[in-house]
Amino acid sequence: TPSQKLRSLLEKEGVITMPCCSDGLSAKLIERAGFPATFMSGFAVSASYGLPDTQLLGYAEMRDAASKVTSSISIPVIADGDTGYGNAINVKRTIRGYQQAGVACIMLEDQVAPKRCGHTRGKQVVSKEEAMARIQAAVDAREEHGLDILIMARTDARAIDGIEAAIERCKSFADIGADITFLEAPQTVEEMKRYCSEVPGYKMANMLENGITPVLPTEQLEDIGFKIAAYPFALLNASIVGMVEALETLKKGKAPENLPFKELQDIVGFTDYFQEEEKYATK
Repeated sequence: TPSQKLRSLLEKEGVITMPCCSDGLSAKLIERAGFPATFMSGFAVSASYGLPDTQLLGYAEMRDAASKVTSSISIPVIADGDTGYGNAINVKRTIRGYQQAGVACIMLEDQVAPKRCGHTRGKQVVSKEEAMARIQAAVDAREEHGLDILIMARTDARAIDGIEAAIERCKSFADIGADITFLEAPQTVEEMKRYCSEVPGYKMANMLENGITPVLPTEQLEDIGFKIAAYPFALLNASIVGMVEALETLKKGKAPENLPFKELQDIVGFTDYFQEEEKYATK
């Protein structure tokens, strides 16, 4: 199952380098490049709608995006579940829906809804009690319904209440039963080291280019104690830069450089389609 594949990766040595995707195409490219897993980023999915990451998308849209990603690839997917889209009961529904969509692990966070990108201004977090209730509801839903899905618990408390409070929340999430914790936006290497030394279990680092957290080599992240290194903007930025350059070339009356058409066909799935077509062809 997807979650079993992810568990197997987590048990192996080394950091899992995880480029973030937004749709089936970006997920296909990640798998094609040889990465063992991907993270469906709420920022990237929102951007694909032409929107900022301020929870303008709801449960149904995010679940649908997750389903499109998981159906396009065979590697496990961690998917952004935002705040769970409501109270603790909504969290339970979200867990079931994401598991049914083929997600290996769901990330849930403690921001006040509507949440926003963790490296932007104006975010707020719910009380520690409410944050714990969200994760408890997720764990309960998994146990009550026998759901085969991992849970990542994220806190944004560093920006509001400081590193001490953020670490304490992560400890509580781990105690409740979260499989992975994610302390968003630590500001120094020392804070990253403290988080990893004080909180048990698997931990994710968000390597957001030009963000608040230092971007470190994977070897250093492993030495500090991180298990996952997510790169939320790597493909999004590359695609924007590429599209802007192509548009500027077209404005000059020239055709932009492109992939060979045969390679483009292969990337989007024509090669596999044609093989299946031949297999079931009738005379």
